[in-house]
Amino acid sequence: MQFTAIDGGNATPVDTKAADLLVAECLAAASQGEDIAYFDLGVAFSTGSHGAPCDLIEAHKWFNLAATKGHEEAAWCRADISEEMTAREIAEAQRRAREWLRAGQRKVA
Repeated sequence: MQFTAIDGGNATPVDTKAADLLVAECLAAASQGEDIAYFDLGVAFSTGSHGAPCDLIEAHKWFNLAATKGHEEAAWCRADISEEMTAREIAEAQRRAREWLRAGQRKVA
């Protein structure tokens, strides 16, 4: 259970089940090759929204995958977050993107 601070410093529990479901649905759609799902995951991981933790490596990976499918806004977002990442983090994001693609090709074979 996560807590969100509200006025006066009090915290209230937040139900993240719907957000977790959204991330799971995007992952399922992405595994089926739906291009917009890649972009949506990049947004979720870059902003820490929809139940995803803020993770620029994962965000870069998903924006990269969307950009390879021709999603122009994803290419811009990838470039934008790259400015906040180290070369090592970018390399890791690229490695993860390649692994995702390889895993998809193994499913087809």
